[in-house]
Amino acid sequence: MPSNSLSDPYAALKIPAFRIFIVGRFCSTLALQIQAVAVGWQVYDLTKDPLSLGLLGLAEAIPSIAVSLYAGYLADVVSRKKILVVCYLILIFCTATLFAYSFNPQNLINSFGALPIYLVIFISGIARGFTRPAVFSLMPQMLPSKSFYHNAISWNITVWQAGSVAGPAIGGLFYSFFGVSMTFAAVLFLIIPAFFCFSQITVQAQSPEILKQSSIKDELLTGIRFVFSNQIILSAIALDLFAVLFGGATALLPIFASDILQTGAQGLGFLRAAPAIGSILIGFYLTRNPIKKNAGKKMLTAVAGFGVCMILFGLSTNFYFSLLLLFLSGAFDSVSVFVRHTLVQTLTPDYLKGRVSSVNSVFTDSSNEIGAFESGLTASYAGAVASVVFGGIMTLLIVGFTGCKARKLRDLQL
Repeated sequence: MPSNSLSDPYAALKIPAFRIFIVGRFCSTLALQIQAVAVGWQVYDLTKDPLSLGLLGLAEAIPSIAVSLYAGYLADVVSRKKILVVCYLILIFCTATLFAYSFNPQNLINSFGALPIYLVIFISGIARGFTRPAVFSLMPQMLPSKSFYHNAISWNITVWQAGSVAGPAIGGLFYSFFGVSMTFAAVLFLIIPAFFCFSQITVQAQSPEILKQSSIKDELLTGIRFVFSNQIILSAIALDLFAVLFGGATALLPIFASDILQTGAQGLGFLRAAPAIGSILIGFYLTRNPIKKNAGKKMLTAVAGFGVCMILFGLSTNFYFSLLLLFLSGAFDSVSVFVRHTLVQTLTPDYLKGRVSSVNSVFTDSSNEIGAFESGLTASYAGAVASVVFGGIMTLLIVGFTGCKARKLRDLQL
């Protein structure tokens, strides 16, 4: 049996099921990050419209939010492993469709433009809406006890960010040197092994408390009630929601790479990778030094640092300085993500993890896509620079408001 020593930075990795899970997470994250770069660049190349990048985020966010509460309920009443297997089959189909459309003749492009891409992203948004609560709630079923949670969360975040580091860089390089078709082929080459990893995971049985008989409506609302009754979880989720909603610049990176920093597709890959590099380095640090004392204050400081980085990035015209700022923004964001995930995992009972994580997804994960739409919309009227600077200022205002009102979060100790 693996050591559960809190001082062992590799404790979770000694569990076979968790190792398979981590490999699947890495492959799927790498695949989806490569796909995001390829789709964003392809759509902007077809439309030359900043709003089209925002609409890409909206196309994924709408179905993801729409199914999220039911997806959380489903993750608590049926096998979470089966949900992942089905969803990854759908994601494989979506990537295969994008690959096929990349070979389309010019008359199809003239007739439909980017519309088929939006439709595929919409379908993948549905699948990803179901995978989020399933992945979140499946992880504890691989661990012998809660003493592994901090270490497992650190490795999960770190490996996810590792895929986020390599994915954008590989996506940008593949798109530049081999074209869009080969880029989608690389995505297929990665997402298929991810499917097989998730299908091979052996986990403990889900909590028998899920067998309670209630109406579906009551079960769907249970997660919402739990979150809103817990001030610490609610304030942490809300802080992350608004910070990501206003503070993210990821959706506009194709514009910065093409028109402001003038680095092309290769530069876009490095810009996309920079935040994840910062995050993964902090993630490795947290596997050995998990945040315990003054966690709330550190979270608020980190989100404020993220906002400052966004303001300076929006004003920067130097590629290397922009890379540094994005690197630092990822480092700050990793601290916030670690604290929030630890809170939700440790304070939520197993039989509610799916529903609570679905609420978390609505508030945080989907805010990335809605934030992409907000950024694209603002950029279409005021320009990309104004959009990013405005978002950073809003992030600082939100941190100040949260720090004043959410006293339990501010004084939080893990």
